[in-house]
Order: sequence, then C-alpha cells, then structure tokens
Amino acid sequence: MLLPGPAHADDIGATARGVVRVVTIAVVDGQVVGFGHGSGFAVAPNRIVTNAHVVELAERYPANVVIGVVPSEGAKSYQGHVVAYDAHTDLALIEFKGGTLPPAALYTGPVGEGDAVVALGYPGNVDVATAQSAADYIHPVSPVRSEGGFSARRSLSGVDVLLHTASIARGNSGGPLLDRCGRVIGVNSAITQGEQGDSNFGFAIAESELARFLGAAKQPYAAIGTACTSIEDRLRQDAEADARSIADATTARHDAATHAAMAREDALAKARNAAERGRENVMALAGLLLVAGALTIGGAGLLELRGRRRAAIWTAVAGTLGMLAAVIVFLARPSGDVTVPAEARASTIGSPAPDTALGAMTCTLIPERSRLTVSPGTDVALSWGQGGCADGRTQFAANGTRWERLVVPDDVQTISALRFDPATRIYSDTRYLMSEAGMAAARAARGPVQGRACSADPQVASRIAQQQEAIRATLPPLPNEKLVYSCSKR
Repeated sequence: MLLPGPAHADDIGATARGVVRVVTIAVVDGQVVGFGHGSGFAVAPNRIVTNAHVVELAERYPANVVIGVVPSEGAKSYQGHVVAYDAHTDLALIEFKGGTLPPAALYTGPVGEGDAVVALGYPGNVDVATAQSAADYIHPVSPVRSEGGFSARRSLSGVDVLLHTASIARGNSGGPLLDRCGRVIGVNSAITQGEQGDSNFGFAIAESELARFLGAAKQPYAAIGTACTSIEDRLRQDAEADARSIADATTARHDAATHAAMAREDALAKARNAAERGRENVMALAGLLLVAGALTIGGAGLLELRGRRRAAIWTAVAGTLGMLAAVIVFLARPSGDVTVPAEARASTIGSPAPDTALGAMTCTLIPERSRLTVSPGTDVALSWGQGGCADGRTQFAANGTRWERLVVPDDVQTISALRFDPATRIYSDTRYLMSEAGMAAARAARGPVQGRACSADPQVASRIAQQQEAIRATLPPLPNEKLVYSCSKR
C-alpha cells in the first residue's frame, strides 16, 4: 500500500532515529539462561517507551535480567532500567544513560478510518531470517517499517486500542504506530492470528492511554494536535504568503510615494504662488518708488521756477534717492525660483532598514503557516539588534531586507534554517531532522565553533557566507518542519 498525500520529506525516517530495539538478557550464576527482545521509542532524550510484556522479566527479577537499549544508528548500545510499569495498559518506561536520542511526538488529534499508518520496529521473523548470531541483536540497525491503514478503535480488556492493517510481528511489541507525518498515534502490542483465510490485524495501545501513562509517571512529552500537512504544500503556501507580503509592501511603498509626490507638487505650487506674489509685490514697490521719485524731481523743477532754489535742491535729492531706491529694489527682486519645503522632502514611511534594532520580542507561532512533526511550537524569545545580531551572540547574514542563518548544534540532530524580516517581524525556523551521519557531515562543513559573538566586520560576513553555503550542500532536498512566528515587543 502506498502512502497517500504528503511529503516526500522522510518524516517516518526522522522518527526512526529514536526507535530502538529493547533486549532482555536473563543471567543466573553468570550464565545466560534467557533472551528476548521487542521495540521501543524515545519520548525524552534518555527515556524509552515499550510494552510492559517486553520487560516483564526485568520487572520481576531486576537482579537477574539486564535490559539493553539498542539505537537504530550509531555504534553504541546502552543499559537501561524500568522507571514506570503498568501491566494493565501493557506500557513501560525505561531510562538509560550514556547517550541521547531524538524524542518522538504524540499526535493528539483525531485519526480517521482508512487513514494511512506506519509501524516501526524490529519484527522477530525478520531477525530470524537475517541474524547471524546473538551479537546482531545488540548491533544498531534501522527499524523495519510497514504501511497500512487505520481500521477502527476498540477496547481490549478495558484498554483503548487502535486496530490497523500495518504488518507487524512479535518483535514489533513496544514500537510506535505513526501517522503519515511520523507522529505517534499508538504503541504496537498484539496481533490477531488469521485462520482459514482471515485477515491479520494489529493492535496498538492508543495515544490517549500512553498520554495517561506518561502523565502518571510524571514524564513530560511532546504533543501535537495539528493535522498532518505536506511540507511541499506548506513551503508553497509560505512562498505565496511571502510573495503577497512583498507585493503588499511594494504597493504600500508605491502608494506612499504617489502620495508624497502629490504632496510635493502641491507644496511646490503653493511655494511658486507665494514666490510670484512676493516678486510682483517687490516690482510694484519699485514702480511706486520710481514714480514717486520722478514726481519729486518734477516738483523740484517747479520750486526752481518759483525761485525757491534751496527747497528745489533738497526735493531733487529726495527724488533722485527715490528713483535710486526703485532701481535697487527692482534689481533685488526675488527670482521666482522655489525649493520644496523640508516637510515635503521628508521620505515616505516604508520598510525598516535591514539593520534596524528592534530589541526584545516575543514570537508566537502562526499555526496556519507552520508544519510541526516533533516540535511543540511554544513561544520564542528573540532579541534583535542592529546589523542582524540575534540575542547578542548570533550573527545573521543579510539577504535583501531579510536576515538568515543556518544553525548546526552539537547536542541535537536538528539543523535550523532561521530567517527574520524586520519589516514584517516574521521569524521562521525551517528544521531538518537529520541522521547521525547527516549531522556529522553538517558539523564538518560548519567547522569548529569559534565563540558566539556578533560582528559587522566584512571578513566575518564573508566567512559566514562561505560556511552557510558549505552547510547547505549537506542538507536533504526538503525540510521536515516549518515553524513561522509573528514577533512583537515584549
């Protein structure tokens, strides 16, 4: 049966990183007298869920039975011990030391009849066919996956179980039953035996029973209730949302620029009218002074004819000064040229500059733009400084008006492609759930961590760009998760 729908990103493989073989070895007087195995999966970095019947002997005879936890990858196995046990629901919790595993998440939403399901684990019939010796049972190897459909929800001895058609065998006991996004919907525990052509069915303890068991054991776990969506669909929708955001910002800037241009033209027209009125007023004043000066000189001539020479001289001087003043005023008249007032020259309000410092913010998940398979999607605290400095220690690289950074940690098997847009205050974390080999390659491409600090040095920016390209070359074609947040001031 082929899985319908979503992602070509291997979400089942991502969950398989935390699936283990659980081995029990009974020892009496230094001699191995019994051997058994089942499957399990991590719900915390150092804690495993399995069936109670897988570790029943260890629970009954802890001094004589050793529990081995064999991961699906790597080269090490670990010794575990039972920390919680419930024979009625057939669930047990094992703790181990010496290493960590990527935990799976529980899916708390509805499962519809006919929905695709996947079982992961270590079926005994495959082991019988392939194991060469007992050592093969404690050697890390990837779990077997089988696909089927969800058939029905039933009660088995008072325990809520899921009936499904994914092929499982005895060694699958304790392994996870997953939805197509790799989230746990049940714990495989039993199979029906087909007789006379009857179909075989598998029983898995329902997620609701597992949640109650973990709650009683005071064991925190990741739970996700959002429906399974394709990563391709989510990335496409997110790209379309980005395109709309860019288009809206472009339209807003165009509208603001148009409004500003109209304001500038209006201010310019007003300034021109005012300048023209001022120029006309000055020219009129010059004309008045010229006429007044001419009339005054004419009056001086009349005074001269009447024999009043002294008065005529002073009158002529006054008239001459008036005409000179007219010339000076005319020559000093305004040119009529204008400049745009400062308030009209002010730039329009647009996107913040890429190096804008926004300070401390709280970023809240936008569910309709996100895809979660193992992450809880809790709020993220982000402090954004000038020049793409996040939290005072992580330097982002500029990409247009956005800032980006690939983060390759040393303690978990996840690579994050982080992006922040100061204009929209949208922060995103695109996550790749990597295998151990993939993480080793990415860490080699990243190189040694040389302190955590921000720097505007161009050489640092060049080094980061080269490092990011090297890391990007190690990534799978598609991520597993896309977490998109809206950030606001704290």
